[in-house]
Amino acid sequence: MPNPARLRAAALTASAVTLSALLAGCGGGTQDSDENLPEQKLSWKDCPAPSEAEGGGAAPSPLPDGQEWQCATMKAPLDYDDPEGDTIDLALIRAESSGAADERIGSLIFNFGGPGGSGVTTLPAFGQDYAKLNTRYDLVSFDPRGVGRSAPVECLDNKQLDAYFQQDATPDDAAERTELVDNTEKFNAACEKNSKEVLPHVPTTDAARDMDLMRQVLGDDKLYYFGISYGTELGGVYAHLFPKKVGRAVFDAVVDPTQTAEQGSLGQAEGFQLALDNFAEDCVSKVEDCPVGDTADDVKSRIARLLKDLDRKPIPGIFPRQLTETAATGGIAQALYSKDFWEYLTEGLEQAYDGDGRVLMALSDSLNGRNENGTYSNITAANVAINCADDKPRYDTAYVEGKLPQFRKASPLFGDFLAWSMLSCTDWAVAGAADHPDVSAPGAPPVLVIGNTGDPATPYEGAGRMAEALGKGVGVELTYKGQGHGAYDSKDKCVRDAVDGYLLDGRVPAAGTVCP
Repeated sequence: MPNPARLRAAALTASAVTLSALLAGCGGGTQDSDENLPEQKLSWKDCPAPSEAEGGGAAPSPLPDGQEWQCATMKAPLDYDDPEGDTIDLALIRAESSGAADERIGSLIFNFGGPGGSGVTTLPAFGQDYAKLNTRYDLVSFDPRGVGRSAPVECLDNKQLDAYFQQDATPDDAAERTELVDNTEKFNAACEKNSKEVLPHVPTTDAARDMDLMRQVLGDDKLYYFGISYGTELGGVYAHLFPKKVGRAVFDAVVDPTQTAEQGSLGQAEGFQLALDNFAEDCVSKVEDCPVGDTADDVKSRIARLLKDLDRKPIPGIFPRQLTETAATGGIAQALYSKDFWEYLTEGLEQAYDGDGRVLMALSDSLNGRNENGTYSNITAANVAINCADDKPRYDTAYVEGKLPQFRKASPLFGDFLAWSMLSCTDWAVAGAADHPDVSAPGAPPVLVIGNTGDPATPYEGAGRMAEALGKGVGVELTYKGQGHGAYDSKDKCVRDAVDGYLLDGRVPAAGTVCP
């Protein structure tokens, strides 16, 4: 099941690449101490098909204007405390600026979140959305360390992951609690066995140092950056470590940097409940009858009954797997990431009430990085590894049980699911770095911070807290009154104009701007 930070900071875009299909490598240890890494030259070539760890599939299609995507690998230290020691290869992708050479600003680096999402596969999937930015920037993204083809963290194999995601993630008795803990410990032990050398070196601080190395290798004096979801946390950590190297930066779907993993999970329970409320209200407000309930309360009551029924007896999902309570909950959560997915949720619920769990399972598979051919990307393994390296707290069953009433109050539907997810880092091999990231960035230029009032995964309040934590004169908050995870890709004109005007022309919106 997804761990708390996976849901807390997941990127919609990384999952949506897989969802559309469902519904219709390099390791550490290379010695390279003689090379001056900031002066390395990248060899850009045609992009290969994504690796299994990146999610598989075909090589990226050209942009609408016919421009081909190019890929390269960049060497980075495995251990930044030993910069002349072993190196790892980080996978990069770019589309060169489509505009006049004398108008080019530099490279605009994207991180789409997760943590654990492959930027090498996500950027080309959504590259057309950034066509205007491409007129003055090379569009660049990467697989962060531990992800995709960048020294990927490996834990369970595909068959084991199928079983792992079928488990009961909301235990009702001592036996089920013991089984959940045992499965978590087996997952974490597999990560240590298969990725022991990499695990200590995947925290967000190391990924931020990779971005500064990337900035230098790409030939930019400043970092131009677009971070989404967890990518906002990564951007904030970069700004803290390298405030004088920040150029123009946009944070969209903002992670609250002041919260512990527990606080983030609780806030997310509230966020997903709000999104569910909005979905239910939207469904019954349409002119035609809502097929999954007569009133908003009826919609939610029927969903709750469905999950209880699935806890007792799963229904057929995508053969040969069954739709369990856990899989259905994950599928519902996935659909709430975007209003564009609400039609899938309605269809999935309608079918599930008739005993067919395929659509909800497809949504759940998308959340978990499972392809229709049965292979998984390494998004879950990387997500657990990065978050457990970042987050200092470690929770046990007694602690979670004590918090259940608070989580259930925040969300009758998602409370148990997110509370029990706090066990993800039980017996993790590497100690967590801190209670929460430090993003204070005195001396940095303005950073545009965008919060979405209907965001389920990174609730709106986090944007204001990020702006405040960055520091006076640095964080500039913009509010988008909308649904879903993120604002720029909603295609709202007000948001687009504000972001494009800042990144392309340096026009900083007035703090407190509200869109639309």
